[in-house]
Amino acid sequence: MRAPHLRGVTAFALAAAGALVLSACGGGGFSNGNAPAQNTKTGPVKLTVMIGSSGDAETNAVKEAGQAWATKTGNTVEVIAAADLGQQLGQAFASTSPPDLFYTDASKIGTYAKAGDLYAYGDQVTDAGFLPSLVKAFTYKGTFYCAPKDYSTLALEVNTDMWKAADLTDADIPKTWDQLEAVAKKLTKGKVTGLVIGNDINRSGAFMKQAGGWIVSDDGTKMTATSGPPLVGLQEVQKLMKAGVLKFNTDTSPATGWGGEAFGKGIAAMTIEGNWIAGGMKDFPNIKYKTYELPAGPGGKGTLLFSNCWGIAAKSANHAQSVDLVKFLISVDQQMKFAAAFGVMPSTEEGAKQFAAKYPDDAAFVAGGEYGQGPVNLPGFDQVMAKFNSELAQLGKGADPKKMLADLQKNGTAAIADNG
Repeated sequence: MRAPHLRGVTAFALAAAGALVLSACGGGGFSNGNAPAQNTKTGPVKLTVMIGSSGDAETNAVKEAGQAWATKTGNTVEVIAAADLGQQLGQAFASTSPPDLFYTDASKIGTYAKAGDLYAYGDQVTDAGFLPSLVKAFTYKGTFYCAPKDYSTLALEVNTDMWKAADLTDADIPKTWDQLEAVAKKLTKGKVTGLVIGNDINRSGAFMKQAGGWIVSDDGTKMTATSGPPLVGLQEVQKLMKAGVLKFNTDTSPATGWGGEAFGKGIAAMTIEGNWIAGGMKDFPNIKYKTYELPAGPGGKGTLLFSNCWGIAAKSANHAQSVDLVKFLISVDQQMKFAAAFGVMPSTEEGAKQFAAKYPDDAAFVAGGEYGQGPVNLPGFDQVMAKFNSELAQLGKGADPKKMLADLQKNGTAAIADNG
């Protein structure tokens, strides 16, 4: 299996803990996506593209794509692999010349949009056929801001040797919470815990979705953390913990950096991770595993979705050319080239279909794109989620999920009110 936009064990640990949380300062620019006509130059231009790269494979692939478009159009493209994308974007937004294009994490859309840093061009690429869940992830206050460049979802990874040793077969692949608990019990033995996952909402949040809810309403106007399903989801996680069949990565012995590390070291028989796990498992070549869709809860299927889009700076003088480059980058052919080069899953329905056919081992990740929940993309939520995650990390030590969700409801409501 191929990994998405973060690679390496350190990168995977960061993805497991926070999934691409970026920081940015507010910049100038336009408060909406309708930049004036003079914001686009005519004739050949030089576009700058800033990316948060996983390594040489990704950087080179983006450079090659940029060069292919440049050769076709007569323009030039410079690709900048940022050492710290959030920090460098923040500095660039505050300047008069930010990069024309840049990776933008779904969780930062509201922050960047509110600051006037983004040019909203989503209405110019709607015919691409993006997965609806991705369009939703990059929509803020009814405006679709930017084209999703790829996506990742969570799925269940199973150590096949441990599975067989526990006398489990394909018929035992868990489809429900009860079945998950049953197989986790059979797989828990000695130093091995049946299921090990990351210790924040980016993993436990999947149980909230499976319970039938989420912490914010679909339109992003109100908190729903105390609506019922989020509590049911966290109570299920805590139930498995009390049964001794589930641990957070920070509670394993020894503690591990993310679920994939515990899985790779053989102290977890199962984990819940995204398709980036393939890169991390290269460090553990003796571990054989298969990937399946996550079990459904009382609310049905549920998983979490992570994605970046191709952001375009409001201050860019090259809006038309930037949009044209994006259209080239999101074509199915180009997205499949990216998939082959560094493992990302295409953001369009046709691209996802071709990806699943070419890489059948990743079918569970692709399927999650149809029902995955994207991150909260509202401004000012970094601190809100950081506080909640610090409380959630104590769930295995007896923390009260009802109280932590009440705190999240209160803090999130205040943040929404501050946004007007």
